[in-house]
Amino acid sequence: MNHPILGSVALGYTPQIDRQRMVTATRLTVIPLRPDAKLEASELLAAVAEVWPAGGGTAILKVLSEDLLESLLRTEPSSNLMLEVPAFMASDSAHVELLQAMKKRGNALLLKGHPAQPLPAEIQPCFKFAVLDPEDESRGGPDTGLPRLISELRDGSAINAAFERGAQGVIGWPMQGSYEPPAGSTKSEVQADLQVIVELMSRIDQGEDVERLEQTLKRDPSLAFKLLRYLNSAAFGLPVEVSSFRHAIMLLGYARMKRWLALLLTTASKDHAMRPIMYAALRRGLLMEELAKGMRDSELRDEMFICGLFSLLDHMLKQPFTKLLQSIPMPERVRQALVDEAGPYQPYLELVRAIENSSVFDFRAAAEQLMLGAEEINQCVLRALHKATQLE
Repeated sequence: MNHPILGSVALGYTPQIDRQRMVTATRLTVIPLRPDAKLEASELLAAVAEVWPAGGGTAILKVLSEDLLESLLRTEPSSNLMLEVPAFMASDSAHVELLQAMKKRGNALLLKGHPAQPLPAEIQPCFKFAVLDPEDESRGGPDTGLPRLISELRDGSAINAAFERGAQGVIGWPMQGSYEPPAGSTKSEVQADLQVIVELMSRIDQGEDVERLEQTLKRDPSLAFKLLRYLNSAAFGLPVEVSSFRHAIMLLGYARMKRWLALLLTTASKDHAMRPIMYAALRRGLLMEELAKGMRDSELRDEMFICGLFSLLDHMLKQPFTKLLQSIPMPERVRQALVDEAGPYQPYLELVRAIENSSVFDFRAAAEQLMLGAEEINQCVLRALHKATQLE
């Protein structure tokens, strides 16, 4: 995955979420790190194709460079890529033929913001959605008649409110900050459908024998099936097919098995509203793991994976981390990052949050603290996004 453009941009990613809280696409934000950088559209498309090849999932490209975006409009992206076009560019008569050609090739275009004047009749059909952030909504403008996607949302209540206002979908994250329990709440038990996973993690932590572990797993056959599906996925990369839980333990050992139980814990919720948070947790874990690839100690890499996965567990289980720690075994360095906001993994978690928020200022600060280059970070982002698609 050697693409020169990755050293000149900061990448961010955000889910597009529908009313059923399904993630229907991923928005990839591309931010130039220098205003004078010469960025090639062909290089960007080649990098993006590593994650979203033709016919392989849907991505929205939000490119914060007018020159690069115009170059993209002159290329032939695969039809599963949607381009976000600012209203001022869509209103410019110089772009009419480019936009019409994109529609003819089957690429969906998204209109970002309100145009100053109603769009020309020949341009209107080129766009599938209007993307409006809360400021665009409050400012108002000509009615385009397009279904609305509300973007830049950061918490569940804002997402719910956007759907109540008639949004077709949202682009944002349903978790801002850490989970705070409602006043007077005393709930401290992990929900029943996740209890088997927690019990397995505890038994592995205590070094119990495989027979006892298998007996626990048999209480939830669907969980056993999902675990084997994960272990046999292309993302896991085992040289042989895993046929049983006992076989998996023999191949992986207890430490690595704990990592995959952690993945199950963060993807096993039956609450549909949790889908975007499970989407985020999986990518956080995989991205933290990719960022840790340079570490020699495999235990540290596994802990980084768990740290990213567990960083949203408070939102999933609706409990603060201080209570979750009473029932879920967690490595000390992970506890430091999630509870104390300290320790060796905290700077990596800050970098991941900067990437989620497409914040170039925070991206630079976190990268500098970790002494990581933009190209290395962006390669990790694309590899993590690719692995996530293989696991879902």
